[in-house]
Amino acid sequence: MNISFHIARRYFKSKKSTNIINLISKISVVGIMVSTMALIVVLSAFNGIEKIVVGLYTDFDTDLTIRSEKGKTFNQSFLDLDTLRNFEGVDGLSRALEEIVILRKGNKWVKARMTGVDTSFLRMSKMSSHLYEGDAIFDFEGLPVALFGVGLLQKLDTYVPRFANENSVLFNVPLREGKFRPGKNPLSTKHIYIGGSMNFNKEVNDEQVVLPFELANDLLKYKGDISAVYLSVDPAYDNEEVKQALYEVLPKGFVVKTNFEKNELIFKTSKSERIIVIFILIFIFILSSFNLIASITMLYVEKRDNIKTLYSMGIDKEAMFKVFFYEGLLISIRGIFLGIILGYTICILQINFGFVKMPNSNGEFFPIALKWMDGLMIIVSAIVLGVIASYLPSRYLFRKHDKTYFFQK
Repeated sequence: MNISFHIARRYFKSKKSTNIINLISKISVVGIMVSTMALIVVLSAFNGIEKIVVGLYTDFDTDLTIRSEKGKTFNQSFLDLDTLRNFEGVDGLSRALEEIVILRKGNKWVKARMTGVDTSFLRMSKMSSHLYEGDAIFDFEGLPVALFGVGLLQKLDTYVPRFANENSVLFNVPLREGKFRPGKNPLSTKHIYIGGSMNFNKEVNDEQVVLPFELANDLLKYKGDISAVYLSVDPAYDNEEVKQALYEVLPKGFVVKTNFEKNELIFKTSKSERIIVIFILIFIFILSSFNLIASITMLYVEKRDNIKTLYSMGIDKEAMFKVFFYEGLLISIRGIFLGIILGYTICILQINFGFVKMPNSNGEFFPIALKWMDGLMIIVSAIVLGVIASYLPSRYLFRKHDKTYFFQK
């Protein structure tokens, strides 16, 4: 048996003769426990928030988008849509027509982003999961209908009717060849019925209106031209890998972007905030480790007679250093172990029962998402910091005091 570890374990379990040492030891365990728990809870909360953000910003922006590198539109005959639809890793395709339009309802005039898409886009964007009111359809009893952002309808001061043909909005769409001249209207106008309202993110909610591709094409009179091709990727495939593979079959002059690249600033900001929080929590963990240093130092002073006896029995200086090093490790491990149990217990309770609710969210629970990589990172970080906090004071004390220090009167 390792004699140093055996002695350290006895010191760890036995009650100290001085109450202040017991108190400092308990504070050390509690400090490490709370720091470990905080790391788990906060990172899991960030994972949950990130999951929501990804859903809000990547569901509407499909996994991949193909656009012309130069022009605003391109003729769809330039691409082999059947090849793209059956491409390995692609499980959905939709043509898209995009344009800035002016909407009118009564005396309300609002600028909006019109997107004409194929019916497959409703599945690709998980529209039914983001519908606020109405139905995720483009057709009501043979009539084409549009889906408006919930904020856009509020700007127009209108509503989603019980039946789509009971309420409509006037679309004013600029024609590509339209010119301002007497007797000529540079806009294509049409009343379009409201089929429902969608709730993705603030940008989509306030600006977007989605309608059938054929209706958008009729308004824009683009004939065979389109703005983009939207692709959804099978979850078993990586978006970036499919993107690179697509370049091998696409003609020159086309660019492919992933949904993360289209919302790069949002995701970079989220990751930066996560890194900052991790560093702050690790710094707090380091501060709590000072209690561990104090505990080792006080124990060293209290056990001076024991150290003298062990030296007399033939134990060398390195073995005595290990006794106090192991003592610090045992305190750290207990705090880390309790922190992990407490942290994951809180997370599991929040996932299942939702004790904490998000503000201004209509009673939705604060999101929590557990990742095993986070758990591994927290355990490794906590153990490394615990080893450092145990090693440094122990090494310093026994380097400063040799055997003669303990035999002085």
